[in-house]
Amino acid sequence: MTVFQFETSADTDPNIGLIVLQADQRIEQDFRRLFHDDIRLLVTRVPSGLAVTPDTLQEMQDHIPRAAALLPRDQDFDAVGYGCTSGAAQIGQQKVADLVRQGIATAAVSDPLSALVMACGELGIHRLAVLSPYIEDVSAKLRDALAGNGIETPVFGTFCESQEAKVARISADSIKRGAIQLAYQGDVQAIFLSCTNLNTLDVIPEIEAETGVPVLSSNLVLAWHLLRLSGVHKTLRGDNRLLTKSV
Repeated sequence: MTVFQFETSADTDPNIGLIVLQADQRIEQDFRRLFHDDIRLLVTRVPSGLAVTPDTLQEMQDHIPRAAALLPRDQDFDAVGYGCTSGAAQIGQQKVADLVRQGIATAAVSDPLSALVMACGELGIHRLAVLSPYIEDVSAKLRDALAGNGIETPVFGTFCESQEAKVARISADSIKRGAIQLAYQGDVQAIFLSCTNLNTLDVIPEIEAETGVPVLSSNLVLAWHLLRLSGVHKTLRGDNRLLTKSV
C-alpha cells in the first residue's frame, strides 16, 4: 500500500444549512436552482407527518435540534434555514430559531415566515393575497402569524389538502390559475404562494406578468433571506421581482 501526502484547500465559500421536512420533495431542487454554484448548501431532514395538521406541525419541534445536529460539525454555518412555512407559524419564529441553535452553531437562522416578513418589508408590501395548499386550521394559523407581523391577508385561497404526497403533486398550472384568480379578488400588493413543497418557481414569472404584482413563494423568500443573512452580495438566479433586489 502506498501512502500519499496531501494538502487541504481553504474553505472560503459561504455555508448555508437547510433543515428539510422528511415529506418535502421540492425545496432542495429549488434552492439548487436559485443559488449560484459558489454557495455551499448542506441539508438535513426532520421527521414530519404524512398529513399536515396543527398537531403534526407542533410535534416537529421535538425533532428540530436533533435534525440540526446532523449537519456537519466541522463547518461554520453563515445561516441555517428551517424549511416549513406552516411549521414556523405553528411553533413560533423565535422558538424555531432557538431550537435550531440547540443543535448547531450558526450566525443566523431563518424560516419561510420570517423571510416573507423581511421580503415584504423590502418591497413595501403590507397586503397579501395568499395561496396555501393546506386545510383551514393550518391556514388560519399562518394568517394570524402574518397579522402579528403587520401583514394583512384580505384574500386567501387554499387547495384544502392535508396529505403532503398530494401537495407535492399539485400541478404548476393549478397553482398559476389559483394565484391569478386570487389577485383579482381584492386590493392586494403581492401574491404569496405558501408551502415549500409546492412547484412554484417556473410559474412565478408568468403570474407576475399576468397580474402585474410581485409573486413570492416560500422557497424563494427563504433562499433570498438566507443569502442576505450570510452577507452574500449577489442576487439569486431566476426571473422575479424579488430576485432583482441584491442581497
